[in-house]
Amino acid sequence: MTVGFIGLGRMGGNMCRNIVRTTGQAVLAYDLSAEAVQRCVDVGATAATGLAELAAASDVILSSLPTPRDVETVALGPGGIAENARPGTAYFDLTTSSPELARRVAAELDAKGITMLDAPVSGGPAGAEAGTLAVMVGGDAATLERHLDVLESFSGKVVHVGKIGDGLVAKLVNNLLCNAYVAVACEGLMLAAKAGVDLRRLDEVVRASSGDSFAYRFLADRALSGDYTPAFTLDLAYKDVHLALELADQLGVPAPIGADVHDLMRMARGMGMGDLDPTAMMRVYESTMQHEVRVDHDVEVMAERVAREQAV
Repeated sequence: MTVGFIGLGRMGGNMCRNIVRTTGQAVLAYDLSAEAVQRCVDVGATAATGLAELAAASDVILSSLPTPRDVETVALGPGGIAENARPGTAYFDLTTSSPELARRVAAELDAKGITMLDAPVSGGPAGAEAGTLAVMVGGDAATLERHLDVLESFSGKVVHVGKIGDGLVAKLVNNLLCNAYVAVACEGLMLAAKAGVDLRRLDEVVRASSGDSFAYRFLADRALSGDYTPAFTLDLAYKDVHLALELADQLGVPAPIGADVHDLMRMARGMGMGDLDPTAMMRVYESTMQHEVRVDHDVEVMAERVAREQAV
């Protein structure tokens, strides 16, 4: 079987390399960046000369792309999957995208005998590299079962959520929750900082109490050190929350908390922080209050904690 992988960025490149290393399948790799392709070739993939070649030669295709528009272009655009993939091809889109778009693309591909499943992932670049991502899948269960080994090569858990688009609904809900937790953690830490509480002690209390969560630790480790080097960018997190709010609007579900998080992210992006980690939302509070949330953690201890949290 030939596996085609489209989109070899921080997430996709790591997933592609895990497929090469663990499945024994032939892998065709494609990206606009020649350097990203070469990193996959170095571990045994073959560089595709173009998207059309990859689509025509692959039995199963995976894509990991930045935006819904990119998914639509790759799947339905000129030289893309719809024009070139053979009937019987399975297509897994790993992008955090729009459920509505996934259903439309799947319907158009189905007319050509191509089965699409949405399979967004969670766990960040560290999880992609370690092969511990969570994968939430929407679409045909039999197609998923046939290609489960490919998904399991980069994941710790694969969940078949339901019909096409349902995997993306699960992913958008997950990301809305995570970013809301990060936003309220910013608020809580600023409240403590302005009250003059020792933030080391506060952090110790929260980690041992009911306020603890992965998202709190994700925020605290970065905010207290002032290091917002991105594991994932604020721009992409903003896109995910935006998609969740679009879904809420389509379904008539009130989402006042999500809207507040979206606005906080918009402010951070307006302050030029789009390419930083999403936890840089803290800087909106720091700018507003003219007060920094910092402690002098030991650099090596902090780096170790950040790496450990990213790997979860």
